[in-house]
Amino acid sequence: MKRDLFVEAERFPLAAAFTISRGSKTEAAVVTCTISEGNNAGRGECVPYARYGETIESVLGQIEAMRGAIAGGMSREELKAKMKAGAARNAIDCALWDLEAKSDGKRAHERLSATAPEALTTAYTISLGEPDAMAAQARKHAHRSLLKVKVGTSDDTSRIAAVAEAAPRSRIILDANEGWSETDIVMHMLTAARHRIALIEQPLPAGQDDILRRIPHPVPICADESVHTAENLEELLGLYDAVNIKLDKTGGLTAALELRDRARELGFGVMVGCMVGTSLAMAPALLVAQDADFVDLDGPLLLARDRETPLAYEGSQVAPPEPALWG
Repeated sequence: MKRDLFVEAERFPLAAAFTISRGSKTEAAVVTCTISEGNNAGRGECVPYARYGETIESVLGQIEAMRGAIAGGMSREELKAKMKAGAARNAIDCALWDLEAKSDGKRAHERLSATAPEALTTAYTISLGEPDAMAAQARKHAHRSLLKVKVGTSDDTSRIAAVAEAAPRSRIILDANEGWSETDIVMHMLTAARHRIALIEQPLPAGQDDILRRIPHPVPICADESVHTAENLEELLGLYDAVNIKLDKTGGLTAALELRDRARELGFGVMVGCMVGTSLAMAPALLVAQDADFVDLDGPLLLARDRETPLAYEGSQVAPPEPALWG
């Protein structure tokens, strides 16, 4: 039976401005891919990311270019061979997973494990700002067990101290988004260690991180922009202690599972993260995150409006998706 493709750009307003070291945003701009076959339809969502040269228009074009292959019944493995890793492939791959589940009534998680997925504790993200403002955010969310704090300036010592003191019972991940340098990383890492930070994410620009081989890691360091797929993972041995798996980087759930399994084989810690998207983007990531050391799937908590049939968040706990949403 022939498959049809429908792809569109959608925008979801944020509850408040979201700021990292590269800039601020007030909405989540996503691309949604729907693949239908007969009476069944599967959906996938991706978030184009300018850091990787992606735009809404480029991702729409990449998905449209696969229309013929999708109509011909392209499998997920064939998709992986035809398209490079990235947001466009993610949307198609997740839509195919969802379509399979809708077509045969077998939930996506049942294809992976005999054990049903469980609710997970996700980090909640604190936006980059002045120390007092960040402390106020952290204090408001100090009841949460895990916070992810955006840093990435040349002097983050006061920010690290401010949020740690404002949320003394929370475990804290620092995410520098490539914003530190060789001249300030040791200072920042020592400050992080003094304040019992649990993890530091991508402190240095990808490809400019060789110093990580030569300096102590008093706090474990997690690769984000430096890792996309399983193929380049061995290059990070000796540089990083953990990897952040995001489906928009791996190009879908299929490749994300491969990256997770290979990371475990090589001894890396595993974090499963997200771009700022809706519950539809988080749903497949929850399957990858079932045995992760750190989970950062709080995108919907930052939105003013989410999808219909959204993921159920209770505090920092996020439950697996209902079939009406995905999988």
